Amino acid sequence: MVIAISIILALFVVFIVYSLILIRPRLSAVHLFRQADKELFTDYAHRGLHGGNIPENSLAAFSLAADKGHGIELDVQLSKDGRVMVFHDYSLKRMTGCDKNLSDLTADELKELRLGGTDERIPYFSEVLEVIGGRVPILVELKGESSDTSVCAPTNELLKEYTGKYCVESFNPLLLKWYKTNRPDVMRGILVTNVTKEKKKHDPLSFALKHMLTNVICRPDFIAYDVRYPSLSVDLCTKFYRSPAFAWTVRDEDAYNKARGYNAHVIFERIRPENDL
Repeated sequence: MVIAISIILALFVVFIVYSLILIRPRLSAVHLFRQADKELFTDYAHRGLHGGNIPENSLAAFSLAADKGHGIELDVQLSKDGRVMVFHDYSLKRMTGCDKNLSDLTADELKELRLGGTDERIPYFSEVLEVIGGRVPILVELKGESSDTSVCAPTNELLKEYTGKYCVESFNPLLLKWYKTNRPDVMRGILVTNVTKEKKKHDPLSFALKHMLTNVICRPDFIAYDVRYPSLSVDLCTKFYRSPAFAWTVRDEDAYNKARGYNAHVIFERIRPENDL
């Protein structure tokens, strides 16, 4: 009996630490950002409106999305010489045929490549901001899988001059921690998926990321969760703490309806949700 009670108490303490300390988002987020930046709570075109002869993360995809009035989700990472480029994969091969990583080439070298067999090039982030021109909100994913946070400062410098609405997100809590420390006024969100299933990783870090235990590091303002993998952690953040939520990547009506069940806005491809703007 004593052992059973001890186990129950230990589990209770673990749950309290998990739910009230580790995964807790920034508690002021709901009031602060829903009042100040209502435009950010909309649906976002995943890497712009792409398809056919319009490749993802291209100026054409972003221009079309802005013309149609959709928010835009995009990805940023640094070239070898420190320029902020808009590109999703770390490897260039899928989109350009070049069997190197983006970080291996300078910006000038990257501009010689073409996206998906089209005439579109890998754009500078500065070019993308100019094309969008504040017409629609943007959701900027900070790329990086290490402790290197060097992408944050140059990205922030460009966004400081941008007059449109934007927020940032990342799978990497250290990149969000940089924003928490240096730009607490910018809305930041943690991206979450089932890392152990998607990447076949079963190490402690993957476990922590899967269950959002690293929220203690970055205190996100919103949760951007993989629509295929709702979880207890997502439930607690979105329903108990009432954290704003975005669901990705929504590609059909069923996934769209699941996202709406979490009162989440969607990051979409292939479908055209009703415009919230």
